[in-house]
Amino acid sequence: MVGRAVATRAVLPITNNVLIATEGSQLKLAATNLEIAITCWIGATIEEEGTITIPARLVTDFVNSLPSGRIDMILSLRSQSLELRCARYEAHVSGLDPADFPPIPKIAEGVTVKIKPEELRMAINQVVFAAASEESRPVLTGVDAEFDGDQLTLAAADGFRLAVRKLTLDTPVGEKISVIIPARSLAELNRLITDQQEPVEFTINPKKSQTIFRLRNAEMVSQLIQGTFPNYEQLIPQSYSTRAVVKLSEFLMATRSASIFARDGSGIVRLQLMPKDGKGKIAISARAEEVGDNLGEVDAVVEGEEAKIAFNSKYLMDVLGVLTEEEVALEATTSSSPGVIRPVGKDNYIHVVMPMFVQW
Repeated sequence: MVGRAVATRAVLPITNNVLIATEGSQLKLAATNLEIAITCWIGATIEEEGTITIPARLVTDFVNSLPSGRIDMILSLRSQSLELRCARYEAHVSGLDPADFPPIPKIAEGVTVKIKPEELRMAINQVVFAAASEESRPVLTGVDAEFDGDQLTLAAADGFRLAVRKLTLDTPVGEKISVIIPARSLAELNRLITDQQEPVEFTINPKKSQTIFRLRNAEMVSQLIQGTFPNYEQLIPQSYSTRAVVKLSEFLMATRSASIFARDGSGIVRLQLMPKDGKGKIAISARAEEVGDNLGEVDAVVEGEEAKIAFNSKYLMDVLGVLTEEEVALEATTSSSPGVIRPVGKDNYIHVVMPMFVQW
């Protein structure tokens, strides 16, 4: 768990290490890459107290190779090394002085909320992929988190798409507060809460520079991104000329099929929304000049006029892959206006995708 926070390109060599320390009747493990820090506690029989930092990758790989059973750990202070014994295996690992390990921030005061883990996990899944991976605009590499009463709104955008998800807090906030959490931090949090049953506690420090997520046997501290997130409300179309309601599984299958041909055709998938006597269909096609083309059709309830719109196949697959409802709605205005995808039956999620410009 803590290995996920170990630095990959370390400026400080000690951030390649995991801090192992005794704390009460538990063993504490901690790692940090200076952007996030993860601390984890596990039960242990402590015979003598001690602390050391050891290379994370080496120990993770070695412990994973051991048979299941008890591991004895003996620290030699003189040589700053840790002896590991398990069944008929043993190893000696050289460590570094824990006094040089970066201190893990403690956040005791600030705004604190609690969120159900399954709802938080679903919300992170539905927004985090839309954040930018390029560092040219740092605020877009984060997820805008706005707390208002008992509502939390998460939003991410990379200039080509926008994902907005609302969820309910277990504990409301007294005042409206907005922060930008690095998308990488939320992705790590998502892995940590896989087996979490109890609500996740979430505290933002008074300076809005750091946040801490408290889980059952672990904590994660993350730096927050400073800056102003774009006003994304104005990017969400308020009307449409065509709306198609389609089965998610069929839409995803046809998009997946078209994306195979789209790979050699700039990744473009073309959608034609065709109304017909209260019913209708969506034709999904792709073509690559030297490879060929394909066409798939799915039944849909199409309202409004016939419409054509083209998307990057990856962006369309990304959003369809994180929805869980049986049906989705696709709303379009013109072939050069953004398309909107939302689950049918719930109004807590909206996804806006910029169109690709193609010759029809």
